[in-house]
Amino acid sequence: MMGYYILIGAIALVSWLVSARLKSKFKHYSKVHLRNGMSGAEIAQKMLDDHGIRDVKVISTPGMLTDHYNPRNKTVNLSEGVYSQRNAAAAAVAAHEVGHAVQHAQAYEWLTMRSKLVPVVSVTSGMSTWVVFGGLVLGAAAGVGLGYWIAVAGLVMMAMATLFSFITLPVEYDASKRALVWLKQKNMVTQQEYSGSEDALKWAARTYLVAAIGSLATLVYWGLQVFGGRD
Repeated sequence: MMGYYILIGAIALVSWLVSARLKSKFKHYSKVHLRNGMSGAEIAQKMLDDHGIRDVKVISTPGMLTDHYNPRNKTVNLSEGVYSQRNAAAAAVAAHEVGHAVQHAQAYEWLTMRSKLVPVVSVTSGMSTWVVFGGLVLGAAAGVGLGYWIAVAGLVMMAMATLFSFITLPVEYDASKRALVWLKQKNMVTQQEYSGSEDALKWAARTYLVAAIGSLATLVYWGLQVFGGRD
C-alpha cells in the first residue's frame, strides 16, 4: 500500500515537472522567430494544402496549449499563442495538429482505434473510480457478490481509459513525426528553428507518456484492491 502511494506521488511529481518543462520550452521557443515570417495558422494551412486536404478548416481557440484536431467537424484548432504567432513553437504545434488531420485523411489505424474509444471513455472515465470504490464498499457492508461485480465493472471502465491513454501514444508520436518531416522537407524552417520545433514536440509527447503510466498504475492498484480481497 505504502509503495503504491510512493509510486503515485512520484508519477504526480514527474507529471508536474514535465508539464512545467513543456510550458518553459514553449515560452523559450516562442522567442525563436521564423525566418519565413509565417504564422501558425499559415503554416497549418500550407501543410493541409501540400497534403491535398481541402475539407479541413484552421480556426483559433481560446487558452494556452489548447491546440487540437477535431475529427468530427474537421477543424484544426490552434490556441491564441499559436494561431497568429510566427515562431518555432507555433510552427511545431500547428504542424503537429495538422499531422492529426493527415492521419484522419489517410485512415491511420491508431487514430481510428482511438476515435472509436472516445464516446465510451468520455462517459465512463469520470465515474470508473467511484464505481470500483462503491462496489468494494457494498461488498464489504453486505457480504454479497453484487458489490464484487460492480467493482469489476468499474475496473473494466478504468481499463478502457488506460487503453485509450496507451493508444494515444503512437497517435501523438506519429503526428509529431509527420510534422517534423514536412517542416524539414519543405524547408519551412532553418536548422535552429527545426531544432526548437523538435525539442518542443518531444516534451509535449512526454506529457502523454506520463499520463499513460499514471493511468496504468491506478488501474493496477484498484485491481489489487478488488481481486486481492478475494479468497
